[in-house]
Amino acid sequence: MHPFEELLQDNKAWAAQMLANDPDFFNKLSGLQTPEFLWIGCSDSRVPANQITNTQPGEIFVHRNVANLVINTDVNLLSVLDYAVNHLKVKHVIVCGHYGCGGIKASMSKTDYKPVLNMWLRNIKDVHRLHREELDSITDEDQKFDRLTELNVQEQIFNLAKTSIIQRAWKEEQRPELHGWVYGLKDGIIKPVYEMKAGTHIDPLYEYENL
Repeated sequence: MHPFEELLQDNKAWAAQMLANDPDFFNKLSGLQTPEFLWIGCSDSRVPANQITNTQPGEIFVHRNVANLVINTDVNLLSVLDYAVNHLKVKHVIVCGHYGCGGIKASMSKTDYKPVLNMWLRNIKDVHRLHREELDSITDEDQKFDRLTELNVQEQIFNLAKTSIIQRAWKEEQRPELHGWVYGLKDGIIKPVYEMKAGTHIDPLYEYENL
């Protein structure tokens, strides 16, 4: 049996188990989607949003990319954010990174990963540059790696707050709150590292007046 066939087989077993537990499970799931959370996480296969938060399908709207970045030219990310905030009316947006992130580690090197990855990882290098003084004071490489992971999450929260999507929702509906978390691969625990309440003022350079 090919690996992809095992996935299909396991899917059937999972569906049967869900129906055994709750015969109405899929009828309820196929109804209106009303999650309270948007999760912006890393594509890493070891960090599945539903499993590490013990939530069910339908409870979290998910977007994932390498190193959980919020980039102002990423139409994919922005379309997810727009839909989650303006149509699903989520109350919380979570950016969740993880310790041991390959994207973060790659950004700390001077290796040429060829054009596309270089372009993507440069966004993390920019975070490094913004916090160079603090990071350069850390002599232990593993600690520096972990701290850059945390600072990267923090900067992605700022990037969310810079969007007109978030600022308009803050002005009109006083939501969503923004949460920056980091997941520990070694212990399975999520560490909150940065929070931003709805309506928080950021650098005036990024604030819109005519929303």
